[in-house]
Amino acid sequence: MRTFRAGLLVGCLLVALCPPVHAAPRPSPRDVAKAREAVRERSRELAATSAKLATAQSRLARLTADVERLVEAYNGEMVRLRNAEHASSQARARLAAADAQVEETRQDVALLATETYGGWGTMEPIIGMIVDQSGADGALHRAGVLGQLSGERAAILARLRDAQEVAAILRTQAVNAQAAQQAAAESASRAKLAAEEAVAAQRRETRVLRTREHRLQERVDAARTRAELLARRRAAAASAAGLVSGGSAMGDVAADWALTQLGKPYVWAADGPDTYDCSGLTMRAWERVGVRLDHWTGTQWTSGPHVPLDQLRRGDLLFFAYNTSDPSTIHHVGIYVGRGLMVHAPETGDVVRVASIWRGDLVGATRPR
Repeated sequence: MRTFRAGLLVGCLLVALCPPVHAAPRPSPRDVAKAREAVRERSRELAATSAKLATAQSRLARLTADVERLVEAYNGEMVRLRNAEHASSQARARLAAADAQVEETRQDVALLATETYGGWGTMEPIIGMIVDQSGADGALHRAGVLGQLSGERAAILARLRDAQEVAAILRTQAVNAQAAQQAAAESASRAKLAAEEAVAAQRRETRVLRTREHRLQERVDAARTRAELLARRRAAAASAAGLVSGGSAMGDVAADWALTQLGKPYVWAADGPDTYDCSGLTMRAWERVGVRLDHWTGTQWTSGPHVPLDQLRRGDLLFFAYNTSDPSTIHHVGIYVGRGLMVHAPETGDVVRVASIWRGDLVGATRPR
């Protein structure tokens, strides 16, 4: 009896504490249709947003490429201007030396006039006849006058004539060199103005695009930050481990130094130590090992042998062009650090960072020497 009562009590408790289980109601066909439509709507929104993002990114890429082309054109004009300034300086120095030689020879002639005729005024007509005559008749006239003078005196006057002729030639060269320098300066000024206008336009349009796509840009920025942090960790770990893929000692030094510049802002036409553009960064990296490069992708491309992409070594320079079959369209350069990665200064608003070398506009590589 006690067992029965205990069982009955347990059964009552179970019934009281455990409500009956009912099967979940099945969704109606209308609910299923609404859920499917919601999924389709989200898919359409995602597709539209993705297309919008792709369009914005394509436009930004074109802006960046155009700016890089103009910045590198300015860098090239600055190289030409420095060469023209050097040539003009040398021409002026040669002319100054020639003028000094003319003046020294004039002093000899003045002394000759004093000794022979008692003064310069008597000698001046003779000098004029010797120096100023030109053409066949002039040559015969000079020969006749010189024939009347002693050999030493004739030699002094002939030296004056020769010095004046040399000075005249060098004066023409100096004028031409000065004109070339002026033309180079004007070209550099125009290139600088074009680059400044392009950078300003890029900033304006980028600002509009980013305002229009604010939420989307936040996601892109967050993804970029995560990617950069990951790339930096990988680069730091690779650098600590040596990250050697058959690199040379000089290439390793250049690549390792480039890795120390991560996070520094991109500024067009800058070459350090706090800001860089693409060719300014690579120029300074190879400068660490005593290899002089111009601050210009145009000559960096020809700074050494071209290297097949399957034979890259750390420190090699990687070039990117509008037309991968035409090196004259190169607009960007980075430095290889191993494992398919490069360090580069990408664009206005960005910083020096690690990125994959495998871009659609990769045109080739050079090993400076």
